[in-house]
Amino acid sequence: MKKVLVVDDEPQLLRALQINLRAEGYEVAVAHDGTSALKAAADSPPHVVVLDLGLPDMEGTEVIQGLRGWTDVPIIVLSARHGSSDKVEALDAGADDYVTKPFGLDELLARMRAVERRQLKEHVGTVVEAGDLVIDLAASSVTLAGERVHLTPREWAVLQLLVENQGRLVTQQHLLLSVWGPAYTEEAQYLRVYLGQLRRKLERDPASPVHLLTEQGMGYRFVP
Repeated sequence: MKKVLVVDDEPQLLRALQINLRAEGYEVAVAHDGTSALKAAADSPPHVVVLDLGLPDMEGTEVIQGLRGWTDVPIIVLSARHGSSDKVEALDAGADDYVTKPFGLDELLARMRAVERRQLKEHVGTVVEAGDLVIDLAASSVTLAGERVHLTPREWAVLQLLVENQGRLVTQQHLLLSVWGPAYTEEAQYLRVYLGQLRRKLERDPASPVHLLTEQGMGYRFVP
């Protein structure tokens, strides 16, 4: 289930979007201001962000810049500001699309699907090389020193998520939610087991990993 973070200070709009986006199969998180939006995105990274520009504590462009410091998550601005300068500023800050209020739900959903497709295309064909470890995201394959490494579907799902976010921390909760589902977000021992298996298969010295790193108490990071 894909997660969308909706950031807006209008309670009625937030409730309406929660109901309608959940009906479309999204998991929905909400934030009423920029500070809580940045925290929510860091604690449990979303697949797409829908963001108002007029927030009570900061400008939406500041939220965009804060997110762009560590994630390429698609960001759709949803704003009552119609001026071209506002649109240019938001897009230059790193937003992927701009929808003006009032808006139709069908249009918003179409824009969300479009930015998700664009991001997916950016990953297709990506080959990540880390020394003699080669990970082909498009082919779902891994080789070490030229030898194909067999991974189980669950091991691949964990590795893929880490590699797609290479260099960035992926929280335990996000890994568990994405790979195992919402019923398993407290099962941190699953990650210890699977990261141990991946290290034995992919690291030269599993006891001293250089690619699959643990951020104690927070999550994991893939470093090429």
